[in-house]
Amino acid sequence: MLEEFKNAFQRYNNAHVQLIIINVVIFMMMGVLYVLAKIAGTPQLFTLVYDQFTLPSVLSEFIREPWTLLTYSFAHYFSYEFGDIGIFHILMNMLVFYWFGRLFVEYLGSDKLIALYVLGGLAGGLLYIGLYNTVPYFIAQPSSLVGASAAVYAVVVAVATLLPNYTFFLLFLGPVRIKYIAAFYVVISFLSAVGSNAGGNIAHLGGALIGFVYMKQLQSGVNWGNWITVTIDWFKDLFKPRARVKVSYRKEGDAQQKSKGKPSVSQDELDAILDKISAGGYESLTKEEKEKLFNASKK
Repeated sequence: MLEEFKNAFQRYNNAHVQLIIINVVIFMMMGVLYVLAKIAGTPQLFTLVYDQFTLPSVLSEFIREPWTLLTYSFAHYFSYEFGDIGIFHILMNMLVFYWFGRLFVEYLGSDKLIALYVLGGLAGGLLYIGLYNTVPYFIAQPSSLVGASAAVYAVVVAVATLLPNYTFFLLFLGPVRIKYIAAFYVVISFLSAVGSNAGGNIAHLGGALIGFVYMKQLQSGVNWGNWITVTIDWFKDLFKPRARVKVSYRKEGDAQQKSKGKPSVSQDELDAILDKISAGGYESLTKEEKEKLFNASKK
């Protein structure tokens, strides 16, 4: 399993699976901690960790834990008091995200999917905090928010905006255009915005709104998520091993002699290498294949 997880993060255009793995791993870690805390009778231990992934509605609490605006969308529901584990919460979120996320990366790529996932979580969290600190109806019932639903709604609505007539074949229903699936989710969340899970449904609406705006802006040439992609790439570069620069000097005649000795690359070999890059990225090439590609690029 660990090897498969590692391969999932090395595979090209696989962000939908990578984000699902992150959500599942966090859920399992919470589950293990939940069980251990129950056995040991130490709810404080579970609560301490779980609170780092729940977004509070009270503004003064949020100011002390601002990172929860991001982390809440990578965790899912647990209730220590009532012994409730939100297995269906994460299951439905990840199933819907897989279907729509796979379609998203097929057309727009992994970087934009990750950016939209983050934007959806941020938009849903901000709308939730905004309404719970300005509207008397919500102020009277403070709560906390957890779950990837806002981010998932952002992806669902974005895909429906891009490909409104694309058809999914649903069990018992048959072919359904995804614009109707997205509309159904949005309407249900709006009608449930004053129900028992009011905060969650408000976050859904925030995610759906940013998904629509993001896609419309992208279609007009403006990428609202570019700053997220740049930030993630910057963090990745911090942990990349830096190649040591090796300087050597040789005579021009020696260099020419060596270049003559290099094997030529046939067109079939080059096509196979390019196909491999398309499927698994540049890092999937062997040392010899990289050298052949480099030699071919100098011709």
